[in-house]
Amino acid sequence: MGLIYADIELINGGDIEMARRYIIGEEEIKRMSLRVLVDTGSYMLCINKSIQEQLQFPVVEKRKAQLANSEIVECDVVSMVELKFKNRRTMCNAMVLPGDSEPLLGAIPMEDMDVLINPLRQELEVNPEHPYFAQMKLK
Repeated sequence: MGLIYADIELINGGDIEMARRYIIGEEEIKRMSLRVLVDTGSYMLCINKSIQEQLQFPVVEKRKAQLANSEIVECDVVSMVELKFKNRRTMCNAMVLPGDSEPLLGAIPMEDMDVLINPLRQELEVNPEHPYFAQMKLK
């Protein structure tokens, strides 16, 4: 199986809340469409410094992370990240990788959106068993 990419949209959840309260206008909500590597070996959504500078998610903590080359780095963890893929959305935290690292879509946000990797078509897709809404297991 080759590399699988997905087109997603990231939105600043804090901006969404401020727009709901009429503090800012809808047009002021920071958002970005981007192509990410689908990586089931990563737990979290991972963005890079450039994305963080543009969307200005609030930093909530620092964590150490092991990169694919086994290097351990300390990364900021940001919150209030709204992630959209097709007819799915989730709110999640994201790790901010150094420099211009490739953004990664990890297993936790994928599970929350009820999306699957289709290995034959080599693409991310909405779960065909639940095409209109995400369904979660609670047991």
